[in-house]
Amino acid sequence: MLSPDNKMALHPRLDDLLELRHQSHTLGLASHHLVNSSFSGLYASVFRGTGLDFEEVREYQEGDDVRNMEWKVTARTNSPHLKVFREERERSVVLCVDQGPHMNFGTRGTFKSIQAARAAALLGWAANGLGDRVGGLLFGDATSGPRHFRPTKDRRALWRLLQALSRPGEGGESSKDPLLGALQRAEKGTATGSLIFVIADLNRDSVRLETTLGRLCQRHTVAIIPVDDLADSELPDIGQALFTDPEGNLVEVDTADSKGQKLYRETWEHHRMALTGIANRLGMPLIPVRTDQDVHASLMRGIRYSGRTRILR
Repeated sequence: MLSPDNKMALHPRLDDLLELRHQSHTLGLASHHLVNSSFSGLYASVFRGTGLDFEEVREYQEGDDVRNMEWKVTARTNSPHLKVFREERERSVVLCVDQGPHMNFGTRGTFKSIQAARAAALLGWAANGLGDRVGGLLFGDATSGPRHFRPTKDRRALWRLLQALSRPGEGGESSKDPLLGALQRAEKGTATGSLIFVIADLNRDSVRLETTLGRLCQRHTVAIIPVDDLADSELPDIGQALFTDPEGNLVEVDTADSKGQKLYRETWEHHRMALTGIANRLGMPLIPVRTDQDVHASLMRGIRYSGRTRILR
C-alpha cells in the first residue's frame, strides 16, 4: 500500500515498487514443461507457440490445438500432424509503460501513473522470479523521449526501470503518437518470442494501432493493460468548466449537460469496444486496471477472465 504522504504524489516511491516483489509470486507467468500434454491446450491457445522451442512433429490427437497444425506434413501424408514445442527456459519480458502527461490524472484512489508503475512492478517481479530476462520501454514524455531498458536476467534492468518510474517525468506532450511510436520501436528492437506488456492510457482511437499490433503479435506475445479512471467514462458534473483542447485553445464545457454526458460516455464505450475487438482479433489479453481498485487483484482477475495465463503459482 502507498504511504499516507504519498497518496497525492504523481509517482510511487521506489520502496513501494520494491515491496510489491512479495505479492508477485501469485502472478507466475510460466511453468517449465513439455507442451504436448492435456494441459498444453490452455497454454498453446494463449501463447500460440511464441516463446517456445520447436520440439517435433507428431500425428494430431483429439484435443490438440489446431493452431499448431503442421499443414505441409499434413498435406504430404494426407494425415493431420501437429507441431510440438518445448517451453524455453527463459525469455524476454518487456514492460512498455506510458509516461505521457495524461497519466498524471486520477479522480479516485490514485493517479494513473502510480497504477501503471505498480502493474509494471508486479509483472516485472513475477517474471524475474521465474528466471526470465526483464526490461522495459518508457514512452510518452516528449522532453526525455523513449527510454529503453534492455532485458537482463539479473535485476539490473528491472531496478533501473522501477527507479525511472518512481521519478517525475520531465513533461511535455509529444506532437506525434507516442504509443504508436513505442509499439514500432518494440517491433524493431525486441528479440523474437518476447512477452510484451503495454501499460497505457488507452482511452483513444485505437484503429491506427491495429496494423502495428498485428505485426508485433506475429513475433511476440502481447498483452494490453489499459489504465482507467472512472472519469474517463463518466463526465463529473462540476458545472461550467474550462478545458484546453489538443491545439491549446481554452474551451468552456457545461459538464452538467445530460446530452454531453451521454455523448462522453458513448465515446469512451466506442473506444473500448474497438480496442476489445482488436484484442480479440489478434488473440491478445486485455486486462484493465482502474485507479480506484487494487492493482494486484485487478491483474489476477483480468488474467483469469481472459484465460491467458500459464498456470498461476
